[in-house]
Amino acid sequence: MQETDEDWRTKMEGKMNAQLEKRVYDNYVTILKDELVPALGCTEPIAIAYGAAKAREILGQMPESMEMCCSGNIIKNVKGVTVPNSGGLKGIDVAAVLGVVGGDAKKELEVLEQVTKEHIQKTRELVAKGFCRCALQEGVENLYIVAKVFAGEHSAEVTIINRHTLITKIVKDGKVIYEHKISESASEKGDKSLLNVRDILNFADTVDLADVEEVIGDQIEKNTAISREGVIHPYGAQIGRTLLDVFGNDVRTRARAKAAAGSDARMGGCSMPVVINSGSGNQGMTVSLPVIEYAKEYDATKEQLYRALVVANLISIHQKKYIGSLSAYCGAVSAACGAGAAITYLRGGTYEEVSLTIINTIGNV
Repeated sequence: MQETDEDWRTKMEGKMNAQLEKRVYDNYVTILKDELVPALGCTEPIAIAYGAAKAREILGQMPESMEMCCSGNIIKNVKGVTVPNSGGLKGIDVAAVLGVVGGDAKKELEVLEQVTKEHIQKTRELVAKGFCRCALQEGVENLYIVAKVFAGEHSAEVTIINRHTLITKIVKDGKVIYEHKISESASEKGDKSLLNVRDILNFADTVDLADVEEVIGDQIEKNTAISREGVIHPYGAQIGRTLLDVFGNDVRTRARAKAAAGSDARMGGCSMPVVINSGSGNQGMTVSLPVIEYAKEYDATKEQLYRALVVANLISIHQKKYIGSLSAYCGAVSAACGAGAAITYLRGGTYEEVSLTIINTIGNV
């Protein structure tokens, strides 16, 4: 028998005895609002475009040349993906130059949203002329970007460390005009040390949906839309389309295919935004789209789906606290683990059963 909203609320009231401590509750809401934000395209080239656009803004004029210094993980992640709104172009230099030519730093992870055909053509010309030099910076944080722009005797430099939009230093004409010590203020909003599986489940059971409805609703809407785009059109490797063609339309296949299709579109240069998780659009889709498909399969209510997505997102963020924004460990694994935990929760799983789902997912992968 399908569980009703009244049954769901009764179960919530009987679980865990009492509401979460207010500071923990408020902290979890803050983490969700800070982490679940829209981004356009793969977040590494977007971060490069953002840094470059900010550097031009500080310079106050179109530069005559520029230089990008990046960590190895940034270079790795940018190398093979299409820069969004670039007309199919790839590369660190493309992302940087497009950010300078047509980017709007005020839009942060949607910095390339208003790029035009003229901007793309100008970018092609400047890249061909060697306008941007790119260099590997060793011995730095995994997520490390420095954008430097030059015009005559003037210059500007913007440094991004640890998070895709976290500017830690701005230099103009050799003078530091803005600086934050990483130890003091580079951390995210919300205290992730308070995250644990039991409290996450209790929070999901009891959270006032009005506190999270906007961010979760945005995740459902945007990630579903780009997934649909990846199913309809032949983006990238077409993994999502292939899964559906070969294995059919059962819920297990759909759960994988919809997430893969969204990634196909996003990494293939689709200009539609994605609501990210842990700084990653692919993780944002992996953590949400399988849960959405299982919710459809089992006729879950809107409330049940939203509470399950709270579990998915927070479980994934909880794991990433120990890993960092970029690492050799693929974040799609931790996101899939969050989705698995949420599907177990959606089906009425206990704390012990959700915990075993987490263990099995990580262990198997």
